[in-house]
Amino acid sequence: MILTDELVSLSFRTEVDPGPEPYRIPLREDEIEALARRLLHESEGTPLWVFAYGSLIWKPDFDAVESRQGSARGWHRSFCLQMTRWRGTRTQPGLMMALDRGGSCNGIVFRLADEDRLGQIRRMIRREVGALEDISTVRWIPVETRQGPVRALVFWAGPRGKRVSRKLPLETVAHVLARACGHMGSCAEYLYLTVKHLEEWGIRDRNLWQLQKLVACEIRAIHNLDRLRPEHPVSASTPSVRDTGMFER
Repeated sequence: MILTDELVSLSFRTEVDPGPEPYRIPLREDEIEALARRLLHESEGTPLWVFAYGSLIWKPDFDAVESRQGSARGWHRSFCLQMTRWRGTRTQPGLMMALDRGGSCNGIVFRLADEDRLGQIRRMIRREVGALEDISTVRWIPVETRQGPVRALVFWAGPRGKRVSRKLPLETVAHVLARACGHMGSCAEYLYLTVKHLEEWGIRDRNLWQLQKLVACEIRAIHNLDRLRPEHPVSASTPSVRDTGMFER
């Protein structure tokens, strides 16, 4: 990888948590419980699989008893969701990765333990679903694995609203990711950890791989390290972040 621990460390800075955005309506406890029980009911009688394509790969919040590589057809990774908290601020917004329609996405499916299924679902909702408008991004999708197809729960699939910016050029995404940082860390760190852990699973997302090169170049330029650029020529012709191929490397 061109994006390294050392370069990522340059993207960190101390930020104060600004708190929830005033226009987003937080989920009430009864709404969390209703969503958790709905998902529990929808998963009854079958194993509960969760499809991870980003931070759930390297920072899961559930008890998994099995994991497999899997491909979600009809969806692709996209840094399309603006965020002004966590890994961004209101003065320097970041971009969060979600699943958008089209293409395919190679990731990991985790089978959760049957014990305390409701409690595990609650934990995932508290982590992934911050506001009432986010509930629509929680879906069941088919995922192909070498051992056969599974039905998996996924978060942030098909987001809508004013925070969503689709089909951003990779150069634009890289510019944002290299600069955005919030109280939970930087966007460059998020990208780095996602690409690194996908590689460990034997999955190379072509566009995330390209993006990490672009972000590395942006960080070097910000910190006057441009002399390193010629060692790593980057082609930036890809228009958007997508996966291609199943279990591709």
